[in-house]
Amino acid sequence: MTLVDRDEAQLRHIETGPTLATAQLDIADANALAQRLAGQFAVLSAAPFQHTVAIARAAAEAGVHYLDLTEDVASTREVREIAGTARTAFIPQCGLAPGFISIVASDIAGRFDRLDAVRLRVGALPRYPSNGLNYNLTWSTDGVINEYIQPCEAIVGGRLVEVPALEEREELSLDGVTYEAFNTSGGLGTLCETFQGKVETLNYRTIRYPGHAAIMKVLLHDLALRHRREVLKDVLEHGLPMTLQDVVIVFVTVSGHRGGRFVQETYANKIHGSEIAGRMTSAIQLTTASSICVVLDLLAGGRLPRQGFVRQEDIGLDAFLANRFGRYYRQDAVTQGGTPGGYRDRLAA
Repeated sequence: MTLVDRDEAQLRHIETGPTLATAQLDIADANALAQRLAGQFAVLSAAPFQHTVAIARAAAEAGVHYLDLTEDVASTREVREIAGTARTAFIPQCGLAPGFISIVASDIAGRFDRLDAVRLRVGALPRYPSNGLNYNLTWSTDGVINEYIQPCEAIVGGRLVEVPALEEREELSLDGVTYEAFNTSGGLGTLCETFQGKVETLNYRTIRYPGHAAIMKVLLHDLALRHRREVLKDVLEHGLPMTLQDVVIVFVTVSGHRGGRFVQETYANKIHGSEIAGRMTSAIQLTTASSICVVLDLLAGGRLPRQGFVRQEDIGLDAFLANRFGRYYRQDAVTQGGTPGGYRDRLAA
């Protein structure tokens, strides 16, 4: 496996070994990228969303499988177009949300005779917030800003619509802790297309601690920093420290009819960071990396299509959790300190 980055200084911090090498490469150089990909099995894109399409095109040209972690809706649509004529598999959105959350939602929905509502909630949060935003940087700043700005797909009243980011705030409680959740872009992946005509309500909202959305609205709308993303990125990266002490919350609720009754089923999971190979890994690093590794493993093992566009909801939850990397999501897993990794509740309403 080869890790590619344009920044040689960053690559020097990477621990290489028999199974990992590094190479300096500017992925904006399409020819150089295609040459680097030639002869490889797959490319895994963890680059900012604005580079997604260029990497996908290079993968198609080189004839290698393509996987990514993007939440960006527009670039995923272009990846799908590229996949239409590709000789290999194109599997975007392989992270936590979109990604694992779509697999969970599809699994639960498949146990209903008729669906009413599918609601997805995900958050990557600091365990010990200590600032007014109640937030620390735990993943891509570009990704956070993008999902707070772009319109959000949803199904409302059976119709596919777009709703504004940061709106439709709600509160929820889990293990005695109160959170807020609000619309953000990209978390549904391809679920709107999958469930259109089959469900009355489908939406995705990001989980944060109370007060976060209000401050982000001031920054993005009142101060117009949505039009000056680089300024906002600089402010956030210099004002908010990153942390490895985080928690990932996954909360999916599906309601509908089964066996002649109106019922609800809920999946709730809290995942903490863990020590891997002697190094502490944050919860968001663990869940994101394990998700894309599961998909790559299933692809290499012949358990996913080898050509064309593959949706996350085409992946079975049981196969995901049984995988050697999927075990980090398993609800019988034990995190550092002996805390259960999560739980599933099934409720009848």
